[in-house]
Amino acid sequence: MNDTLKFKTNIKCSSCVAKVTPFLDAEEGIKQWQVDTTTADKILTVETNGMTESEIKEAVEKLGFKIESV
Repeated sequence: MNDTLKFKTNIKCSSCVAKVTPFLDAEEGIKQWQVDTTTADKILTVETNGMTESEIKEAVEKLGFKIESV
C-alpha cells in the first residue's frame, strides 16, 4: 500500500538533509522522500511502501529532529 504523507519538520538545511538521508534511504517502508527546505514549515514528503505515520515520526525523532503531521 502506497501512501504519501506530509510532515512539518525542523530539517532546515542541506547538512540536516544529509544527516537523515542514510537512515530514511535504508527504511524498507519508504519508497521515496524529500524535504522542501525552502518553505517555512520544512515539509517532509514521504511516499511510503507500508510504513506508518508513527513509524516515520519515530525514525526522524531518533535522529534528533522535530516532526509533526500536517
